[in-house]
Amino acid sequence: MDEQSANYHREFLASPHHAALALLTLGAGFMSGMILPLIGGATIYALGWIYFPDLPFFRRWVDHRHEGAKHAAEAQKVAEFIARREALLNSLSAERRARYVRLAQVCRDIETASADNLLASADPATDPRLHKLDELMWTFLRLLGIEESLERFLATEHSEDVPGLLKGAEEEATRLTAEVDALKAKGNKDVLDSKQRYLSSRLERLEVLRKRRQRSEEAESNLALVVSEQDRLDQQIKLIRADAVATKNAETLTARIDATVEHLDQTNKWLSELDEFKDLVGDLPNTELRVGYQAAARATPAPTPPPVIDPSAARRRDGVRQKLS
Repeated sequence: MDEQSANYHREFLASPHHAALALLTLGAGFMSGMILPLIGGATIYALGWIYFPDLPFFRRWVDHRHEGAKHAAEAQKVAEFIARREALLNSLSAERRARYVRLAQVCRDIETASADNLLASADPATDPRLHKLDELMWTFLRLLGIEESLERFLATEHSEDVPGLLKGAEEEATRLTAEVDALKAKGNKDVLDSKQRYLSSRLERLEVLRKRRQRSEEAESNLALVVSEQDRLDQQIKLIRADAVATKNAETLTARIDATVEHLDQTNKWLSELDEFKDLVGDLPNTELRVGYQAAARATPAPTPPPVIDPSAARRRDGVRQKLS
């Protein structure tokens, strides 16, 4: 008996078919109160136990049941992922949400333009090529989330003028070190001990400021790369749309999508190395079902005054783009 056959026998044990067989054979034999019907019922039950699990209709029933359970589990994974994606999308600024929605419309144009060629499978919900569009949009959304976090961090650091604090701390450390050296030369131990403790405290503060400055420089470098990857991904997806509209060739379009996904390998590897953004770099659920990319419909809010645009944030983004050009 192979493993697959053993699985069907285990399924038969817990199935309603087994309960019905036992009731009609063993149950009927016991109810008759006679030995021959009981022996006959037990014999039929034993034969049913041996052969029933191998009947085609029972195997189809088991397979269908397993497929239903698998589909339900995958649907649950997709629902959980969509909830996480919507939470990330809703946490973004209105401008970034609008950028995501615009690029999602480009992907929708790709699906529409390719619906009449071989890219459209019999079941688009499980089409692996369309699944790659979902992957591209998820990467773009993660980049938007990381960009917003980096800009928020840099805005805080710039508002506190860390470079100015660092410069002042370095000058103070130089001055205090000179004062301690002078006290050592004079031999004034009472004042020297107090001054040395104060110098140690200020030197520790200086080291903290240097680390903050280093973090700011790393954040600025990461922000430049994030913006560059966003722009590249945006143009790649628009190029896929151009191919979908112009060529109407399934092989060309599939090759373009595959190449774009392959180019994302380094981006995804880099994203996975950003420890401070672990919550933003989760992968798509391992499922054959599509997770999609469309943002959930948002309720129309009441009219509000136009938002006040932070000029410093706009200047920072323009500066990043100038560095990239």
